[in-house]
Amino acid sequence: MPTSIRTLALVVNKQKSGAPDLAHALLAIAQKSGVAARITDTFPAPAGFLKNCDACCVIGGDGTLLGIAADAAREQVPVIGVNRGNLGFLTTFTADEARAGFADLLAGNFQLSRRSLLQCKICATDNCPSMGTFDALNDIVIKDERNSHLVRLEVLADGEYITDYFSDGLIFSTPTGSTAYNLSAGGPLIHPSAEVIAMTPISPHTLTNRSIIFRHDVRLQIRNRDDHARLLVSADGQQNPVLCGDATVEITLSPYRLPLIQRPDYSHFSVIRQKLKWSGSH
Repeated sequence: MPTSIRTLALVVNKQKSGAPDLAHALLAIAQKSGVAARITDTFPAPAGFLKNCDACCVIGGDGTLLGIAADAAREQVPVIGVNRGNLGFLTTFTADEARAGFADLLAGNFQLSRRSLLQCKICATDNCPSMGTFDALNDIVIKDERNSHLVRLEVLADGEYITDYFSDGLIFSTPTGSTAYNLSAGGPLIHPSAEVIAMTPISPHTLTNRSIIFRHDVRLQIRNRDDHARLLVSADGQQNPVLCGDATVEITLSPYRLPLIQRPDYSHFSVIRQKLKWSGSH
């Protein structure tokens, strides 16, 4: 059950119109409510910034929230997303809603949605020590470093060969990320409570290559089968380690879940209707 927030971190994207002013207004509300608060406009946020906080308020766009999501999930710090960007699938509070209801949120009047993340591990061979591990709230994208170059990627699920994908790349998406790059590439919309992984090829050369939905405990392995390709692996568009040679990418669900703070009357499909401009009057 949600409890009151006594220690708050504010992460502000100062490049977004009105974000600094809104941050100071919410900071004043927090202080008036007796909440200890710290604030940063550094991106990414300083190491350990969320330590010992009851919640984090992100003021910016979805990209700003994605930049703090992995740290918040590891620290189990619930995140309040206030939108000063564009679509705002994750930053679901408007500036007016935040101002009007911030004291209630701090008092514990909210619901928590626990969102799954992907964990990506990069190895030189199947049995090598990890060359890098990182988590993503939206997606892991594997492409050639040259955007216009097709790449051949072999995919295995729990050691079973699926096929070689000859395409512009592959998107591995969480349900939360299904409304992002996955959707624009023709992938499925997935309810955020479904703990699955979606794999969607980007402009596949074989037209029958379509999205596949994997169960929550699958272990996916992706190998480069193009001797001339150098791969980029991006997590939520934030990190871009370069792979080459016989590197293997392993993708699973992360053991962490991101606690996302939402209004008590939050409705996922209401957000979908609004953001994607679907019809409906309810």
